Amino acid sequence: MSEAPEILTRARALGEGLQARALRCATAESCTGGWIAKAITDVAGSSGWFECGFVTYSNQAKEQLLGVRGETLAAYGAVSRETVIEMAEGALARSPAGIAVAVSGIAGPGGGTPERPVGTVWFAWAGAGRPTRTERCRFPGDREAVRRQGVLHALQGLLDHLG
Repeated sequence: MSEAPEILTRARALGEGLQARALRCATAESCTGGWIAKAITDVAGSSGWFECGFVTYSNQAKEQLLGVRGETLAAYGAVSRETVIEMAEGALARSPAGIAVAVSGIAGPGGGTPERPVGTVWFAWAGAGRPTRTERCRFPGDREAVRRQGVLHALQGLLDHLG
């Protein structure tokens, strides 16, 4: 099944931006479950600018595959600014990509708390030689809607990070 038009449009624009700068990107995904990488690889020719995707749903995977510190997870939790920074920077450190996005959130329907309600999603965008940028969003809707909005936001953030 093909991707939604707005997601494909952003993924194509990302590819053009990355190619123009001779960069490759990586993704570090939790709540989106690889959907960002799927959206990117739905674009023909993405092998020229997409490096890899890490789907690190469990805390153990975040630690083992991306180098997120256990202390960070214990102190701040998986859905936090601190964790997504380590996820994005870990994706860069563990691949030859020049730019990376990380996403961790609570897509629902359960798992929310008063401090982190369902729909809370943290993002980080990291690039070699640039400060890592983070953002927290609260997306409305069901699990599918939260995840779809997360994919769109992650792609837009990559475009913005390219400048």
